[in-house]
Amino acid sequence: MFRKKTAVRKVVGQKTPVLKGTTLHRVDFTVEAFLEMMSSEKGDAALTIEAYRRDMEDFSRFLSVRGKKPEKAKEEDIADYVRNIAKNGLSSKTQSRRISCLREFYRFLLTEGRRSDNPCRFVDSPKTGKSLPKYLTEEEVARLIDTAGTKSLRMQTMLELLYASGMRVSELVSLPVTSVLNLKDNEALIYITGKGGKERTVPLNEPAKKAIHNWLAKREKSLKKGRESKWLFPSRAKQGYLTRDAFFKELKKIALLANIDPERVSPHVFRHSFASHLVAHNADLRSVQKMLGHADIATTEIYTHVLEEKLKTIMETKHPLSRLKKV
Repeated sequence: MFRKKTAVRKVVGQKTPVLKGTTLHRVDFTVEAFLEMMSSEKGDAALTIEAYRRDMEDFSRFLSVRGKKPEKAKEEDIADYVRNIAKNGLSSKTQSRRISCLREFYRFLLTEGRRSDNPCRFVDSPKTGKSLPKYLTEEEVARLIDTAGTKSLRMQTMLELLYASGMRVSELVSLPVTSVLNLKDNEALIYITGKGGKERTVPLNEPAKKAIHNWLAKREKSLKKGRESKWLFPSRAKQGYLTRDAFFKELKKIALLANIDPERVSPHVFRHSFASHLVAHNADLRSVQKMLGHADIATTEIYTHVLEEKLKTIMETKHPLSRLKKV
C-alpha cells in the first residue's frame, strides 16, 4: 500500500511547514519559535521540520491532559511520556527521534533563557540495533535499468541517474535541466541540491551520460508547443515535475516486469546499492561520503558491511586451510 500524499503549506510570517487539513493538537508559540529556529538557523530540511512538528504536537497532546504546556514540563512528565510511547509500540527509531526532538527543544529553551534547567538531561534513548542497508546485486540493478528501457526512456534515465550518483529520490525528481553540467565533455557532472540546501556535484558515468543525452532529445518533443519547463523530468503535477509517489509506483511496476520482488526495490535501495557496490569495488569512504552528501562519515561507514562479506568469501574460498576436508 502506498502512502497517501500529504499537502504542505506555509504559515504567513514563518518558514516552518504546516500539515494541511490535519486535526492534530495545536502547538504553542514557544514551539513555533523552536521550529522556526530549527528551520532558519540550523537549516534542517522541510521534511525534518515536519516530523519535529508532529512530534511536538504528540507531546503537547500528552501534556494537555495534565494541564501543562511543553515549556513547563518537568522531568517526571517527560519520563512518563517516554514510557508511554514505548508502551504504545512505536519503533525504537521513532522513539529515538521523538526524544531527540525534545532534547533539541529544551536545549533551545535554555539558550533562549526561557528555562534554567533541562528536564531531558537524564532521558536515555532506546537501543537501536545497527541494521545493515538493503541493496540489490549488480546484475539486478542492470536488469531493472534494461527493463525500464523497454518501457520508458524517462524511467531508464532516472534509474541510470540514481545508480550513477546515489542521490535521494527527492533530489532526483526535482532536478532542473541546468543541473547537468558538461554533458558533452569527458568530465560530465550532475549538480545536486540536498538536505538543508547543501550542494554537491557527482561525476556521471557513460551509461548515465548517454541516457540523459537521449532523454533531453525526447524531452523537448514531449513538451507541448510553446510550453517551457525548467525541470529535467517535467510532468503535469502541481509542482511541475514528477512526484516521488509517481516515481515509486513506476519503479514497482518495473520490478515486477524484471522478475524482482517489488518489496525489495525502492529508490533508497538504489542509493544503498550505489554505495555498497562502490565500496565493494574499493572506493574510499571519503569519496563515497561526498557523493552521498553525508555530513558525518560515520553514516557512510555502514557500507563497510560489504567488505566484511567480501573478506568472509575470500577466507572461505582462498585460504588454504578452508580447503582441508573436515574429518
